[in-house]
Amino acid sequence: MTNGNPSDTATACDIAIVGGGLAGGLAALAIHRAHPGLRLRLFEAGAHLGGTHRWSWFDSDLLQPEAELLAEFSTTSWPLGTQVIFPGHRRELSAPYRSLASTDFDSTLRRLLPDDAIRCDAPVTRLDAQGVTLGDGQRITARAVIDCRDFPPSRTLTGGWQLFVGRHIRTAQQHGLDRPIIMDADLPQHGAYRFVYSLPLSPHDIFVEDTYYANQPELDRAALGDRIAAYCTARRWDGEILGEEHGVLPVLTGGDFPAYRGEVSTSGVALAGARGLFTHPLTSYTLPFAAANALAIAEAAQLPGCALAGLMDQRAAQHWHATQFYRLLGKMLFEAAEPEHRYRIFERFYRLPEPLIERFYAGCSTGRDRLRILSGKPPVPIHRAIAAMLGKGAPLVQEDAQ
Repeated sequence: MTNGNPSDTATACDIAIVGGGLAGGLAALAIHRAHPGLRLRLFEAGAHLGGTHRWSWFDSDLLQPEAELLAEFSTTSWPLGTQVIFPGHRRELSAPYRSLASTDFDSTLRRLLPDDAIRCDAPVTRLDAQGVTLGDGQRITARAVIDCRDFPPSRTLTGGWQLFVGRHIRTAQQHGLDRPIIMDADLPQHGAYRFVYSLPLSPHDIFVEDTYYANQPELDRAALGDRIAAYCTARRWDGEILGEEHGVLPVLTGGDFPAYRGEVSTSGVALAGARGLFTHPLTSYTLPFAAANALAIAEAAQLPGCALAGLMDQRAAQHWHATQFYRLLGKMLFEAAEPEHRYRIFERFYRLPEPLIERFYAGCSTGRDRLRILSGKPPVPIHRAIAAMLGKGAPLVQEDAQ
C-alpha cells in the first residue's frame, strides 16, 4: 500500500530510510517483518549495506526481541566468553559474545527484504518530510522519512575520539586463540589509551584491531598497520591479509544536546542511528540502541511521518539523559588521566563484578553500579578529576580546525 502516494511505484514509497548502515538496515528489516505490505526504500550511498565494518556484542546486551531481530543474521559466536589483558590484571569474562561482519549484514538484508527495497550507490542530496532527492536528481516521495546517515562532528558537542584499524588475517598455522581478547592493553600506549582487540573467527582466521582513545581524530593507517603486523608476528599469527577496516568514532563527554539536534534535524524527518546520538558515549557502541530503535520504529511504522519523527525525538532525549553517567566517565578519561596512563581506568573497571560490567556495556548501569564504579581510590589524581567534572571539555570540532 502507498497511502495516497502517486501511482508510479518507482518514485513513491511508504517509508524511505536514508543510510544503509546498522541503524538503517535493522530498521528496514524490523519494519518489513512487522508490516510486509508497506513499500520500503533503503538508500545507501556506498556499494554495499553496512560498508566495511564489524559489529560485536555480548548476549547480555540485548533483550529477547532485539536478540530475535539479530538472529536473522549469520554471526560468529563464542559461548566460552572473552578475556581482557592489562599490565597488572588479566581476567576471563563468561558472557557469550557475538560478531557480525558487514558482508553478512549486506547479504542477509538482500535475502530478506523485497527486491526493490534496497538502493545502493544512491547518495541522497536532499531529504524532507515528503521524500528524498537522489544525486541523479530523481525524486522519491514518501509518507515517512528516516535519517540514518553518519554522525557529523559538531562544535556543539565535546569529547575525544576512538581511532582504529582492523585486519582479517588468515594465519599460516593455527593461531590457538579460543576466545576473543576484547582488550589487550599490556602494550606501549603511544600517547593515548591503546589496546588491541582480537577475534578468533576460525582456527586459521583472526580479526585483529588496533584501537586508540585519542584527543584528536588523526588516524595514521600505515603506523597502525605496522603495529598490527608486529603484534601478530610476536604471537606467530602471520599470514595473508584478507581484508581491512578503519574508523574514527566520537567519544562524547558532553555538549549542548538541543543545539546539536537543531543542526542535524530536518522538520518532520525521524532521526536515528549515530547521527541521532543513539550511541554509548564512552564505547561508541551502537548495536543495542540500533536494535531497540528498529523495533520501536517498526511498531510505529504506520503513523504519519511527523508523528514518527516526534517519537524518535523523544527517544533521543531520553537516551541523552540516560547516558549522562557515561559522558562523565569520558570526561575523566580525556580530561583527568594522562594519555599514557588512561589504561588504568579500564584496568580498575575490569576488577569489578561481571554483572556490573555487562550492564555497563548494555548502557543500563544501575545507581548502585555507578556508585561502585566511582567508589574507592580513583585511578586519576583527585584534583584532576574535580577539574574534569567542572570543565567544559574539548569541542569535537575545534575553531582552528575550520
